[in-house]
Amino acid sequence: MRTLVLGLGNPLLGDDAVGLKVAALVRDRLNGAPGVDVEEEEAGGLRLMERMTGYDRVVLVDAAVTGGTPGDVRRLTPDDLPTQRTATAHGIDLPSALLLGRQLGYPMPSEVTIVAIEAESVLDFRLDMTPAVAAAVEPAVAAVLEELARARAERGAT
Repeated sequence: MRTLVLGLGNPLLGDDAVGLKVAALVRDRLNGAPGVDVEEEEAGGLRLMERMTGYDRVVLVDAAVTGGTPGDVRRLTPDDLPTQRTATAHGIDLPSALLLGRQLGYPMPSEVTIVAIEAESVLDFRLDMTPAVAAAVEPAVAAVLEELARARAERGAT
């Protein structure tokens, strides 16, 4: 079973970089574990669809802006996300990217989990994260590692 951990974000937009930072730490902690690729991506939409193609399961790590408490870490699925309308074809949302990949016959993951970190500042150019989001990096790393362990345990039970 091929698994991808994909950290999403923009390193120039403060809290939006949290997914990239979490992915880098997960990669270090896994130290080349077989069957798990850990990568970072700064683009979304169709590029996200391309990155997920060929994997059985994907764990996405990203900043979220939902009005919640900055630094909260949540486990979501694509069904938990609202669909978005954008001005360009390249700006499709995650549920639409998965659907399009399947409709095109691409081998898309059967399981997608999102580890979302509630962000405070994703629109201002800055290289540092806000304190609450910076403090959430380690809990988010733990959530990703727990997600991977859960999937291994489920595979072992079947």
